[in-house]
Amino acid sequence: MPSDVFSAASVRRALVIKLRHHGDVLLATPVISTLHRLAPGCEIDALVYGDTAPMVSLHPQLAQLHVIDRQWKKQSIWQQIRAEARLLAQLRARHYDLIIHLSVHKRGAWLTRLLRPRWSVAPRLGANKNQGFWARSFTYFYPAQSHPDRHTVESNLDSLRALGLTPTTPDKRVILIPGTSAEARIDQLMTAHGLTAGQFIHIHPTSRWLFKCWPAERVAELCQLLSSKGWPIVLTAAPDAQEMTMIQTILANQALRSALHSKSLIDLSGQLSLKELAALTSRAKLFVGVDSAPMHMAAAMDTPTVAIFGPSGDREWGPWQVAQRIVTSTNHVCRPCGRAGCNDSKISECLTTLPVAKVMAACEDLL
Repeated sequence: MPSDVFSAASVRRALVIKLRHHGDVLLATPVISTLHRLAPGCEIDALVYGDTAPMVSLHPQLAQLHVIDRQWKKQSIWQQIRAEARLLAQLRARHYDLIIHLSVHKRGAWLTRLLRPRWSVAPRLGANKNQGFWARSFTYFYPAQSHPDRHTVESNLDSLRALGLTPTTPDKRVILIPGTSAEARIDQLMTAHGLTAGQFIHIHPTSRWLFKCWPAERVAELCQLLSSKGWPIVLTAAPDAQEMTMIQTILANQALRSALHSKSLIDLSGQLSLKELAALTSRAKLFVGVDSAPMHMAAAMDTPTVAIFGPSGDREWGPWQVAQRIVTSTNHVCRPCGRAGCNDSKISECLTTLPVAKVMAACEDLL
């Protein structure tokens, strides 16, 4: 225990650092809510990568949002130095009393040393790592890797528990605010396509990691089955080339081409921002997807969620605090293996063999 014992009442300004992917940033939002309740006199800022900023921007308890552009490293060395200097100056001007670092990214240790807050908390590094530098950078520590049966939201909140703060159930809600412009765009699209809130199914079958995806032909078959029950389907994906290729494979199905023509299936793939995707899924009767940021977004918007899991751990990364059905293979005792496909082959047998009937049954349960 540090000699300077943490006092929530003494914190005037705090910085939460989460330099990870979209879903990771979204699942860190309960840390902001909890700290705001337990240290009500504290202004809370966040530092994230620029592309993940929509996951936390407009959070009602966030004072300022600072970003790091991943493209900085592709610029000249002098441009990088100027960008880093600007960021450091912005952060120093805030005079943080507390830094909460929610990953093992070494930048968090350097920033903490440079910003010199009174208190700081970070994951405890495992053996055989540069523990000395890391241990001298922070004043409090929490377990870097939680139990695989424990959700990531709880692991993030361990940072506050290490400070002696106790989250409550209301604090643990994941918060995502689409914003008025995103809401308006989706309202326009729904009117244009004849959609009614609560009367369509949102399917987002892709992920930047294709080994997490259910095969395209099975997604197509699921769309057919749901459409045959009278449900309009809205299909989405990120504008990434691999994801768009998967969507085209799905839409190569003759029945779905007919559904597109009749407007019982609407393809919005590659057309929506992250905020617009959140606004869309908030209006859906049901969301169906894989372990990806859009799945976490659907849960945050309180949309009943069918989540298809392969090699990743559903207890650690499943939909949080929402009506849900998690569909996994029961024939592969090796899952969740946490690998990029079987033997890192980028192909996950626990997904390629997962039957359509099992996912359809989960959808019918929630519908």
